Order: sequence, then structure tokens, then C-alpha cells
Amino acid sequence: MKITLQEAAAKLKSAEKILLTAHINPDGDAIGSTLAMMQILRAMGKFAQVYIDDKLPRNFSVLPFEEEIKRPVDGEKFDADLLVILDTAPDRIGKVIEMTDAPILNIDHHITNKSDVDFLHVESDAAATCEIIFKLCRELDVEITKNIAVCLYMGIATDTGFFNYSNTKPATLRAVAELVELGVEPNVISEQVERRTFLDVKIVSAALQTTKLFYGGKVVGMFISEEISRKVETTEGLIDLIRVIDSVDVAFLLTCKSENFCRVSMRSKAVDVSQIAKRLGGGGHVRAAGCSIYKNFEEAKNILVSAIGEFMVETGYLLSADFEEDRETALADFEISD
Repeated sequence: MKITLQEAAAKLKSAEKILLTAHINPDGDAIGSTLAMMQILRAMGKFAQVYIDDKLPRNFSVLPFEEEIKRPVDGEKFDADLLVILDTAPDRIGKVIEMTDAPILNIDHHITNKSDVDFLHVESDAAATCEIIFKLCRELDVEITKNIAVCLYMGIATDTGFFNYSNTKPATLRAVAELVELGVEPNVISEQVERRTFLDVKIVSAALQTTKLFYGGKVVGMFISEEISRKVETTEGLIDLIRVIDSVDVAFLLTCKSENFCRVSMRSKAVDVSQIAKRLGGGGHVRAAGCSIYKNFEEAKNILVSAIGEFMVETGYLLSADFEEDRETALADFEISD
């Protein structure tokens, strides 16, 4: 059932024991929104705990209470009267969904989130889920402390590409200005997010060598093999290195995580990549989206490249004849390199 922000606030006020979670492969908005929400609820006298079913990127260790995030184990249960899912739909929270039978409150900013949960609040015009939590904090009449502000800023800054993406709106910047007034130090956040190990920096060179153009230069892809994926701390930011190519509309990063599991991240200048991701079981925004493909690296590449081309033909960004000819050439001469 779709509900308003005010109704979401009422649900939170009436709950006492709240389990908080976000999506696997968590980013700054997923971690920032759950940690901010945990602090807000605790300030209200509630029992609130964050569980995320994945490894947390080291880059977000600057966030207050990050060390309190738990990862579920098989069979673990949580005696909650409300499960709050932030920044994603229920199908992307892993084992956390098995921890409780409590009603679900789902708060998200992804336009593709059409989940059939007990209570759903989606604001697709919000730059980040943290922007929604910023407003929700006011509805709950909870003071935004510096620690809460840091978590909210992290989510908004990273989901807007540090205010470079088209989802950066006046309301976004007004919220951020207030968070900075509350003590957030933008340089500290950006420096922490941009930190890389020496190996990570060296891996960038190997990753760039895999870059390939498709469909007359309108699409570009970067391919991270399982071998490279095991070595790097994070692939965050790699797609930004290729999305700037002048002829490119759609850029994607395909990362092989295991033998039959690949993750996809897409960015675009005009094409609605959220619809491509949705067809592949994922979702996101018009200009930034992602999904998982449960196939081996080679099969995942074929599926992804074909799906992008087919959608671009359907929406008029690519001629059908050019698609058929270029797809065969592109896939035939493709080589995955380590």
C-alpha cells in the first residue's frame, strides 16, 4: 500500500522494535540512510538495529556507528514489530527478509520500486533516500545532530556524484547546506570516499584495458573479471572514467563476482537505463541503474550488450539495421581480458 511521508512517520512512531536494512552491495545512500534512521529512532526511545547482508565498503567507515551494522547469519531471527527497508525493494536485501515476519515499511527514491509491501513510500524526485530521511526527521520532530547529518550528507553526496548528476535539484542543495551548517565537513567525506589502496589504483589500469565501444560508439562497457574483482576493495567510481567519452550515451560496468553471478552498473546521458535494468531484474533511475545477472561472465556480457542495443532500437536511439550489424561484430570480436 502506498503511503505519504506523514503516514510513514506515524508507522515509525507506533513501532517499538525496528529492524532496519538496505540492499546488498550497499552504497553511500544505503548505509547512510540506515544509520541515520537508526539514530533518529533511538533518539525517539525506540530499539533499532541495522542489518545488511553484505560486506561493507571500507570507504564508508567514516560514518558514525558504522561498526554497529550487523550481517545476518543463517537462521537468525529478530523480534521486531516493523521491518524498515531503505533505498531498495525487498527482493534485494538478502537474508534479512528471513529474519522477521513483521510488517514492512519500504522507503525509497527509485522510480522502479513497485514492491507489494505493507507500506510503501517512494519519492522518485528525491536525489537520494537520505534526502527523504532528512524530511522525515522533521516529521518525527527529531533534532538532526551532527552524526545524523554526516550520514545524510554521505547518501546525498554519493548518489548525486558529489552534485554532478542531473538528479541534483535546488531542494537537494538546500538540504545539503543545512547539513553543512550542522557540522558536516564535505572535504572529509569526499576524501574518505575517494580513498583507494595502492592495489586499487593499479587495478584501474587493468580495468581500462577491458573497455570496449559498441553500436558505433554510442555504448561503452568496462569488464571486471572475477580475478580482478577478488583483488580490489571497491569498483566505485570506475564507471565515471568511461561515461565521459564524447560519443557515448550509455556506459556500463560488468563485474563478475563469482562463477555464475555478475553485477551491472549503468549510466546514461539520455537513454532511460532504469528500464533496461528492470528488464534484467534490477532497477534504479533514468540516468543511473543496476542489476544482477546470474550467468557466467561471457553469457552475462552477451545478455547485457543485447539488452542495451534492443532497448535503444525500441526507443529510437539506434537504427535497427545498425543494431543487427554492429551487435554481431561487437560480440564476435569481444574478448574478456584480465
